[in-house]
Amino acid sequence: MTRDELTEKIIGAAIEVHRLLGPGLLESIYEEALCHELQLRGISCERQKQIDVVYKGHVIKGQKLDILVESEVVVELKAVAKLPDVATAQTLSYLKSTRL
Repeated sequence: MTRDELTEKIIGAAIEVHRLLGPGLLESIYEEALCHELQLRGISCERQKQIDVVYKGHVIKGQKLDILVESEVVVELKAVAKLPDVATAQTLSYLKSTRL
């Protein structure tokens, strides 16, 4: 499956989760529900995936992806009415660290 097809399936799963659970819950609930929905659809995912950055042979820990889907797509969940600027910076950092 192409990355675009996978992204489409992830969005469909996220819409289903939001349709059934609605707004107002903790991110962790949406995260677990989305992973469950993806698995029901035959799509593999990892929650809270630790990503290390290596600097001159030194491993720097501290970044965790909300969900890594099929080892190819990073999903960063936010349960807010308006996405803060720091969330965009966080996601870009994850993408740089994973080289996805």
